[in-house]
Amino acid sequence: MKLYDTLIENNKKWVEEKLELDPNYFTNLAKGQSPPVLWIGCADSRVPANEIIGAQPGEVFVQRNIANMVVHTDMNMLSVLDYAVNALKVKHVIVCGHYGCGGVKAAMQNESIGLIDNWLRHIKDVYRLHKDELDGVADEKERFNRFVELNVKEQVFDLAKTSIVQNAWHNKQELYLHGWVYGLESGLIKDLDVNVSNDSELDKVYQLNF
Repeated sequence: MKLYDTLIENNKKWVEEKLELDPNYFTNLAKGQSPPVLWIGCADSRVPANEIIGAQPGEVFVQRNIANMVVHTDMNMLSVLDYAVNALKVKHVIVCGHYGCGGVKAAMQNESIGLIDNWLRHIKDVYRLHKDELDGVADEKERFNRFVELNVKEQVFDLAKTSIVQNAWHNKQELYLHGWVYGLESGLIKDLDVNVSNDSELDKVYQLNF
């Protein structure tokens, strides 16, 4: 229970520090939120969305899962995306992976872990799509890093394929999709230069008519 008690005490200290800087901090925060960014990231505890980009509470709407996946049957992710796009009117959706991702690493292997095998299958699909490129990378760490990057890129395009995002574009809503990778060893973000703002980059079969 010592760790548990410490967490509660840390919360009290955090509140005191915030109130010292601004007595109305929590009063203002409670009035509502209008974050310009939706962050879809990995559940890894070493990748805290707000902290690594210097954002304050209220500035980033966050959805996290194993290996920052955009799975079209994931009602949690779709619900977050729908609320962020249609209610909060975010302007940017960022998919942020990270080097050293355990989920991506597991998807490169064939060991059965348990229930998560079913989730990892979606990541394996990404490997299959880019098998020639990835198999051509001799160094295992470089292949791992490249797989992380390609996984992020595929998730960005999977976002663009959703009816939620395409409907927003159809309604002339300003909405940009981005792909980043965070370096655990450096603390720096790598912009993968995948920036999508309309459906023109999708294969025609994915483009929806409204």
